[in-house]
This record gives sequence, C-alpha cells and structure tokens, in this order.
Amino acid sequence: MRRAGVECTGSYGAALARFLSRENVRVVEVNQPDRAIRRKRGKTDAVDAEAAARAVLSGRADVTPKTGEGPAADMRVLRLAKESAVKARTQAKTQLKAVLLGVDPALREALSNLSNAALIARCADLPDADDATVFTLRLLARRIQQLTAEVKELTGRVTRAVRSCQPQLLDVIGVGPDSAAALLIAAGDNPERLASEASFAALCGVSPVEQSSGKTQRRRLNRGGNRQANAALYRIVVTRLRRDARTRLYLERRTKQGMSKRETIRCLKRYVAREIYRHIQLAATLAASSSAT
Repeated sequence: MRRAGVECTGSYGAALARFLSRENVRVVEVNQPDRAIRRKRGKTDAVDAEAAARAVLSGRADVTPKTGEGPAADMRVLRLAKESAVKARTQAKTQLKAVLLGVDPALREALSNLSNAALIARCADLPDADDATVFTLRLLARRIQQLTAEVKELTGRVTRAVRSCQPQLLDVIGVGPDSAAALLIAAGDNPERLASEASFAALCGVSPVEQSSGKTQRRRLNRGGNRQANAALYRIVVTRLRRDARTRLYLERRTKQGMSKRETIRCLKRYVAREIYRHIQLAATLAASSSAT
C-alpha cells in the first residue's frame, strides 16, 4: 500500500490527508524537522518533503493521524466556539463591573446589592439615554445575555453529539458532557489507531516520565500530550474526590504511605484514563462489528 508522510494533519495538512485517504494512500503523521537539522540544511519545500519521506521509509514516523471526519471533529469545532464565547462573556462581565464604578452614585447604589444574573438583567433593561455610561452598561449586559444564549446552545449541541456516539461515557462517575467531549476529541474518530491504554495515557499527558539517575528512582509529571484532555481528567478526579467513596479511600491510603495529594491525583488521572480508554475502544469495536454485519 502506498504511504505518504504529512505534517500538521490536524490543521494545515488536514485537507491533504483526507484527499490522500480517499485515494487509498495511507497517511502517516510526520513531526516537523528538527531545528538543528533545519538550521544546517535550510528550509525549502523540497527539503521538507524529502525529510518527511525518509521518516516514513525508515519507520521513525508510524503514527496514524485522526481522520478529521465524524462526531469527534464536530465536537472539536463546537467546543472551540463555546470556549471563545465563554471567554468573551467573562471579559464582558469584567468590563460591565468596571464601568459600573464610574456610574452615577444613585444608580450604582441601586445596582450594588444585586446578584450577577439580576445585575445583568437590570442593566439590559436600562432606558435609552444620552449618558454614555448608561448606554455602555446596557450594551455590555445585552452582549452578555447573547453570549450566554450561545454558550447554552453550544453546550446542548455538544451533549447531543456525545450521546449520539458514546452515551456510556456519561455513566462514568465524574464524567460530564464537556469532559467526555474533550476526551473523545483527543481519541479522534478512529480510536483504533491507539495501540494500547498506555498510548492513550501518553496522548492525554498522564503517563509518568522517568527521571532517575544513579541511586535515585523517581518519575516526574508529563507536560506533553493534549492539555484539554488532561484538564478533563483532572476535573473527573476532583469530582470523584468529592463524591466517590472509593476515590476518597484511595487518597487516604496513599496519604498514609507518604504520598502528597498532588502525586495521588496524578495516579488517579492515569487510572481514569485507563477506564475511559476501555469504554472508547469497546464502543469502537461494537461499531465496527455492527457495520461489518
């Protein structure tokens, strides 16, 4: 089977990777050339193409990229829009409260004891006036309401996408729609490319990295991997520490053994990654067997 090495299959090379796949060419993910080699040989398209071909032929590059077509790809763009809406809403709230400091004292006193929701609703209903401060308050409040509606709509779409492809993930303790979507995006629409649970753990940045020397035997935090998936695993662990009795017992046992809470959370994230991987692979196997029949 013909093979082709492609850089950045999740961004700039996504369209090329899909085209090659439709032409029955196996696409292999190729990392960017080493900077030291690039400084020595320079950078041209021909040099980069030769380096990619040599990486594929030598076997140094053997990673199968994500397909970029399916529910996981849809969830990725939905979460991208949601994150930008949440960030813009937070910024608008901060600006509204900053503007509120310079408003007329009587109006500020009338708005000072309100909750955030009531404050935004009251500012959105302020009458039209020539006062620039009042106009800005009303504009920012209505922007917040619009962004809140966007976040709600996007959250619903992400939830429906998760339920349509991997509903069993939502039954796992501590896993909500947003965390499930982040983990499914990391695995991609072709999770069979992940050879083992260790590869999924490395993908999520929860596989320990050896840092031993001489008589010292230790492991350090893995700072690589998909950081959004890593954050999703952290949220799951924190939720379990609050609500799951088994997780609290594990924390107590590790604490008695001299392990810090931070180190225990790292271990728990690795265990959760193993559990999530099994659910994802089971669903992928069932889907493949049903499509084959």
